[in-house]
This record gives sequence, C-alpha cells and structure tokens, in this order.
Amino acid sequence: MAEQSLSGLTEQQAKEFHEQFKVTYTAFVGLAALAHLFVIAAKPWF
Repeated sequence: MAEQSLSGLTEQQAKEFHEQFKVTYTAFVGLAALAHLFVIAAKPWF
C-alpha cells in the first residue's frame, strides 16, 4: 500500500493536484488583476 499523507493523497496525486492548482490559481489572479485594471481605468481614485 502506498504511503498517504494527512490529506489522504499519495505523493503522485498531490503533485498532480498541485500542478492543476497552480494553473487555476494563476488564471484567477490574472482575471482579478485585469478586473482591477478595468476599474482603475473606468474610475480612477487619484
């Protein structure tokens, strides 16, 4: 039986999850930054 961590995932499963998480998180941060730039362009507060 493969050794499992506290999350219940094997090391390989954790690595696969992390790779997908990085892609998803990067997309989320990129969209959030874009939304902030649009708000700044539409209604600057300075």
